[in-house]
Amino acid sequence: MLIGVPKEIKNNEFRVGLVPSSVRELVANGHQVLVQHNAGIGIGLDDDSYRLAGAKIIDTAAEIFNSAEMIVKVKEPQAEECRLLRKNQILFTYLHLAPDPEQAKLLLASGCVAIAYETVTNKNGGLPLLAPMSEVAGRMSIQAGATCLEITRGGSGILLGGVPGVAPGKVVVIGGGVVGTNAVRMAIGLGARVVVIDKSVERLYHLDLQFGSKIVTIYSTTDAIERHVANADLVIGAVLVAGGSAPKLVTRAMLKNMRPGSVLVDVSIDQGGCFETSRPTTHQNPTYVEEGVVHYCVTNMPGAVPRTSTFALNNATLPFILAIANLGYREAMKRDPHLLNGLNVCEGRLTHKAVATALHQEFTAAENFLC
Repeated sequence: MLIGVPKEIKNNEFRVGLVPSSVRELVANGHQVLVQHNAGIGIGLDDDSYRLAGAKIIDTAAEIFNSAEMIVKVKEPQAEECRLLRKNQILFTYLHLAPDPEQAKLLLASGCVAIAYETVTNKNGGLPLLAPMSEVAGRMSIQAGATCLEITRGGSGILLGGVPGVAPGKVVVIGGGVVGTNAVRMAIGLGARVVVIDKSVERLYHLDLQFGSKIVTIYSTTDAIERHVANADLVIGAVLVAGGSAPKLVTRAMLKNMRPGSVLVDVSIDQGGCFETSRPTTHQNPTYVEEGVVHYCVTNMPGAVPRTSTFALNNATLPFILAIANLGYREAMKRDPHLLNGLNVCEGRLTHKAVATALHQEFTAAENFLC
């Protein structure tokens, strides 16, 4: 198969779809790989490193989209990239379609086969291609939140860990999944008081076993969220509905009860955000203030540490890329129902139920395209 890796063009995005070692593995399996000039330069991967791995360096994205049978990216295709896609061309990347009807419209119009990293599953019900970035984002959320609490960043001037004689800050993590767990780990490391809120008693049980008395676990209700958010210094939104839009769990009214200069970090923003007042921001302009509360809602948080993020993501995606390249997407999905769950758009149809529901569009079962 001819596989193409264009340079990412989203704001401040330096990650790359394939690293040289992954290219070498694909070439060893008999495939050809086209990599756009300087696609990996932002993380220290120059064109020569790709050439040595067996890739062919291509000047423009248009040439890659025009030639490749499968496009491997990191972030969702921007409008100009969507218009370069063609019928039956495979796109393998993060899509996050639920809050992005315009992207969905363009992908449907292209006739491409769009497989989303974030909805590929595993036998345990997890999301193996989302997990590496969720780990990074969860850890970064505390780092970003702690910085935003500084008075020069508009925060209340709280040091999360406190000092002897001064109480530490309070961190509330809404959602106890991969993002939440990693946020908890970092918050504990800084010495903060940590409360985790989740609707799964089983998940709370596992967190309690893992962290013990270092955290307080709370079953999620509107009342619980309202009470704990009110006196929090930092709130992490770590809620995920696979393929769907994140529920709005923290309302504007709740913000009015928070101390001015408190901070919200919405890691769920790629799926629309779990705070009523959330709107997407960038690494260049990461924050804004609503109701006196600092909001950090960067849509591609792991992009701030692109080298770590790229290698972590490639470790997870490479087996699936190899399967698609070796077998073709239809056969690969017949053999692996978890990969099939990643199919979001196929030949002008929405093939993931949660995405179709979120976009209020017709759903067609992915199995229909495996004949």
